[in-house]
Amino acid sequence: MRFKLRAVAGFATLLLPLTALAALASPTAAATDTTKAQDKDAIAGPAAGKVKLGYFIEWGVYGRDYHVKNLVTSGSAGKITHINYAFGNVEGGKCTVGDSWADYEKPYSAEQSVDGVADADDQTLRGNFNQLRKLKAKYPNIKVLWSFGGWSWSGGFTEAAKDPAAFADSCYDLVEDPRWADVFDGIDIDWEYPNACGLTCDTSGAAAFGDMMSALRAKFGAKNLVTAAITADASDGGKIDAVDYGTASQYVDWYDVMTYDFFGAWAANGPTAPHSPLTSYSGIPAEGYNSAAAIAKLRAQGVPASKLLLGIGFYGRGWTGVTQSAPGGTATGPAAGTYEDGFEDYKVLKKTCPATGTIAGTAYAHCGTDWWSYDTPSTIRSKMSWAKEKGLGGAFFWEFSGDTANGELVAAINNGLK
Repeated sequence: MRFKLRAVAGFATLLLPLTALAALASPTAAATDTTKAQDKDAIAGPAAGKVKLGYFIEWGVYGRDYHVKNLVTSGSAGKITHINYAFGNVEGGKCTVGDSWADYEKPYSAEQSVDGVADADDQTLRGNFNQLRKLKAKYPNIKVLWSFGGWSWSGGFTEAAKDPAAFADSCYDLVEDPRWADVFDGIDIDWEYPNACGLTCDTSGAAAFGDMMSALRAKFGAKNLVTAAITADASDGGKIDAVDYGTASQYVDWYDVMTYDFFGAWAANGPTAPHSPLTSYSGIPAEGYNSAAAIAKLRAQGVPASKLLLGIGFYGRGWTGVTQSAPGGTATGPAAGTYEDGFEDYKVLKKTCPATGTIAGTAYAHCGTDWWSYDTPSTIRSKMSWAKEKGLGGAFFWEFSGDTANGELVAAINNGLK
């Protein structure tokens, strides 16, 4: 299922030229500027406590052999508040099913099932959806959102934006299908990227995203969650500037700010750089490509801090042919990865290439001629402290199967947000 591996969200399009990057205002100053934010809080954002949200990928049940039950055996289910189920497709201006076999057809044995009960042959609902239903019965505090789009399936949003009300109707009818309506507590939109380029380019205009979120809120109502995963490109004239996220924020419960994939081996010869820096640092390849800059720019647009979740990647990005241990070295190409060159799960890197240093709030490792960057429990705890200091609504991560069998990264997020 390689075609659905997101690039993971923020910045596969760093292949595009970078032009005229300018320094941004201080994140601290932006975080204290609440004048605009007061007008953009019609939907109040996260309730008491911080959001701790993880993506569950539908195709993980294949090669990764990762199932809903793993959330229980790892201990992660007791440490999260929300799950984004990724992904539903967007076709012909409508929300559609992404993979019916994984979603609701695949039978589970008693051993594989969350509650130890096997699926019956004539059962109406099987697959991940039924397992999520069983998970919610076991952990009633967990809310599940169906996420639509992602890197590979965002091309359909341009057509959907032409008639937001019809799109919202189709999404509601699908999410609230009687076969699985009790499984989902709302919808998440992962449009990569409105009024900008990702795998494809969108020219719907700066207001199109807000019009879509407004239509979804009107259809789903206040009792359902309506959220969106959004860019963290805070460069001058970049993807945040292409959309009025501030006005649109009045319709959403929160934004998942994709603060990862800022740098990677799509720049095959380097320079090596951490893919998820919290702050800028001397020698960073491009200003505006860090978490603090993204949060600052969104706050300046008027998005309330409580509606912003900090993104964490449960994976690393890396190069090979690297002789320099510190960031900024040259390379000969992407390092080998299990599923994708230049990409590897944390659970693997922890064993094969342990972190050798930290920079800008994240970690890096130099092993032989390979150079990787990724977050560790220690850097995640520091990032969670930063998120609390800035008054953010919580954190989210991509994605569960990259964690260790005992869920140590989920535990770091949970502990860090207490």
